[in-house]
Amino acid sequence: MAGAIIENMSTKKLVFLGVFIFVLQILSIMIGALIAPSPTSAIRYLATKCINRHRARGWLVPWGSNRCQQVRSFDEPLAKTLDANDIVFAVHVPLPNMEMSPWFQYMLTVLQFDIAFKMINQIEDDVVITIDAGIAYRDDLMSEWTAKFRSVEQRPLRCVFTVPKTYDNEGRFYHCDPIPFMELGTVAHKYFLINLRLPVNDTVNVGIGEIKDIHIVGIHQNGGFTKVWISIKTVFTPWIFVATGWYWHRISLMARPPVLLEKVIFALGISMTFLNVPVEWLSLGFEWTWMLLFEDVQQGIFYSTLFCFWIIFCGEHLMDQSQRNRLSAYWWQVGLVVFGSSVLLIFDLSERGVHLTNPFYSVWASEIGTKVSITFIIVAGISVCLYFLSLCCMVRCVFRNIGGKIQQLPSMPQARRLRYKGIIFRFKFLMLVTLACAAMTVIFFILNQVSEGRWHWGDYTLQVHSAFLTGIYGMWNLYVFTIIFLYAPSHKHNRDKSGDGRPADMMEKPESQNTQLTCGEQGPTETYRITGKVAEE
Repeated sequence: MAGAIIENMSTKKLVFLGVFIFVLQILSIMIGALIAPSPTSAIRYLATKCINRHRARGWLVPWGSNRCQQVRSFDEPLAKTLDANDIVFAVHVPLPNMEMSPWFQYMLTVLQFDIAFKMINQIEDDVVITIDAGIAYRDDLMSEWTAKFRSVEQRPLRCVFTVPKTYDNEGRFYHCDPIPFMELGTVAHKYFLINLRLPVNDTVNVGIGEIKDIHIVGIHQNGGFTKVWISIKTVFTPWIFVATGWYWHRISLMARPPVLLEKVIFALGISMTFLNVPVEWLSLGFEWTWMLLFEDVQQGIFYSTLFCFWIIFCGEHLMDQSQRNRLSAYWWQVGLVVFGSSVLLIFDLSERGVHLTNPFYSVWASEIGTKVSITFIIVAGISVCLYFLSLCCMVRCVFRNIGGKIQQLPSMPQARRLRYKGIIFRFKFLMLVTLACAAMTVIFFILNQVSEGRWHWGDYTLQVHSAFLTGIYGMWNLYVFTIIFLYAPSHKHNRDKSGDGRPADMMEKPESQNTQLTCGEQGPTETYRITGKVAEE
């Protein structure tokens, strides 16, 4: 009977494969640490206070030949003659003598207010600030600005004053939380202009304190990191695609139909290929505002397939023969994964889906939206926790099931006993590698959060954030390739070398017995077959 490559490959070749995979894993980490720059850059812009007495809807530019009439401070005599509605805050992105690039992929902005404390003009509790915002673009310094989006948005203003509110402390500044302002899913133009007003009347923007300045922090992906990232995806795409096609070709050559485990391994390869497709190359030439949403969908499909694979992989090595090879046997585990993924997809569509038509929208802008978003995240988190608890229980049961089979080994001939010891050891090792991959993801995530983003090692600077992203991405590609390769049908045939004339499978019975597996029930590996409990048991 033909088994999988993991059972028939020699130990020497398996060790060579393991070393090869390990070297590639280290290489993917070092590419991010030594070659790629930091994934993102944040640039702080001070908004220019432009005067717009006639309340015109034109675009006001903070610098250049057509710069607006401006005031440096609201304490100037000229500013005393102005109404709050006459002021437009203008920001040119990027800074002078610089250009934006499609290699930046996206641009996020947040607002930071400088608000001075005044006894007669304090910030009220639970106050909401209204912002009349617009963004325009152009691709050279001489052309006119083209409007891209306009919107009137509301944001909660959360500020604290850390010293006593007395006349002696007037002029000190509040500590205000940054406010999400805008998210562009593409950076297809060289120059951007942001104009924003804070309209004031009897009911709008009342109780927001005395605003002195507005800062806008622009965050974009570094072009150098984008080049490294796309290059890695371009390398992995044909590799995983060919491996997946080769795997299914091997499966189709077998006399029996594919079992559920083989189908889900094939689905895992397809989802990894879909995640690898470097559509970012095309986004460099087209203004695709949906790229961030598309990347989230790519990751969601892959991780959902991966979670389902883990459940089915463990379950198929645990269930009775009569229950195997049926997706319905995993209805609640797979349903939990699908439910959690659906919740996160709905949350993503409610934010980035709306950004396709209004980049200033934020689901966190309202109290209801914030509560709904937090609820979605909590529900998804609970689903993930339940999933991992279920997975851990299944892994424990699989190892216990294997332990029961090991007890039968001493009664076998020595040659067959050594063979099955090797098969079980390889299966256990693969399970431990799976758990190690999950653990490495958590460890890298923690290091990414607590580190300062870069470490110094002699004359070299290690980019921890970049190493985290390229390392994890390389790890999952290598893991999927390893699963596809090792669980592909082997061209070798295992024959009984013990000389007793019996089949090599320790759990097989004569064909006349009811416990004999049919062709469709036979699995991809010996471990798959010997760990399944026979119905009578």
